[in-house]
Amino acid sequence: MSDITTDPTLQGSLPAPNYDERAIVGDGARAVFGQVMGLVAVTVGFSALGAYIGRNLSGGAGIVCFIVALACVFGLNIASSSGREQLAVGLLFGLGLLLGLAVGPVVAAYAHTDPSVLWQAAGATAAFVAALGSYGYATRRDLSSWARTLFWALLGLIAFGIVLIFVSIPQGNIIYAVAGLAIFGAFTLFDFNRLRRANAASAVPIAAGIYLDIFNIFLLLLDLFGGGRS
Repeated sequence: MSDITTDPTLQGSLPAPNYDERAIVGDGARAVFGQVMGLVAVTVGFSALGAYIGRNLSGGAGIVCFIVALACVFGLNIASSSGREQLAVGLLFGLGLLLGLAVGPVVAAYAHTDPSVLWQAAGATAAFVAALGSYGYATRRDLSSWARTLFWALLGLIAFGIVLIFVSIPQGNIIYAVAGLAIFGAFTLFDFNRLRRANAASAVPIAAGIYLDIFNIFLLLLDLFGGGRS
């Protein structure tokens, strides 16, 4: 007797499964998307809180906050890869708070002198990230090959920023801001494309990546709209 599961003459007459595998996969992807964007939203909220608390911080304290925030980035990736999700989430929220503290004096200065610049930068950031993020998530093309190029582009941007500290370059701030927007725009595409293929285990690192994209894009737009005063 032939096995009903392997006999090709009988397989065509078997009833179809009572579930849609594609729907299950789609539900899983939407769940991960919702989890990641929820984490991003809460982290942005911690940044706003940090900016308020740190509005009177000194420059030295801000540098310390940046250094500790960098440690949080490494820590949350290690915690996530080790399966310690609660610790990773805590470090993500700590990252948002620390970066908010670090930029608090800059945000406070704009709030006192020209608050409209803050709203313009925030609105432009939302539109910028929404447009590029939507495309990055919707495209079926795998953008993982961009990783190395983006890494070196970011190092180049950091090096150019250091040069600007010591060398006066005409329109240097504008060049830096535009180049930074191009690089972090590409990072936004890349990170949302990663989100399309992610599972729950990688939710926190991807949320951290998207949050950092938003944070840097906001600062770059703030500098651009504010005429380089930050």
